Amino acid sequence: MKRCDRKRIAVVTGFILIFVFVFCGTVMVSAMAKEPAGEKRTAYYASIEIQDGDSLWTIAQKYASGTGLSVSEYIDCLRQMNRLSGDTIHTGNYLTVMYVEPER
Repeated sequence: MKRCDRKRIAVVTGFILIFVFVFCGTVMVSAMAKEPAGEKRTAYYASIEIQDGDSLWTIAQKYASGTGLSVSEYIDCLRQMNRLSGDTIHTGNYLTVMYVEPER
């Protein structure tokens, strides 16, 4: 592979990653903006190990609460954050998840 090709691939990959994080951030901010003004919430990110029996659906059901996203919207964000092309995940691998907690 030519040096220029590797450089071009790195640049394109960088732009894709930036787009994914900006898109997810925009979705999260707009979802959180719809919540009542009384309670402030903070978004956190964590890396979790996929356990036997886990699926994107069960993980989304656990972590989507409080984000303002539906389970299917949260799954879309999981796919984007973790650069997944489908729904297949494997036990022992790690996923980045976003969760929301009230500010103290």
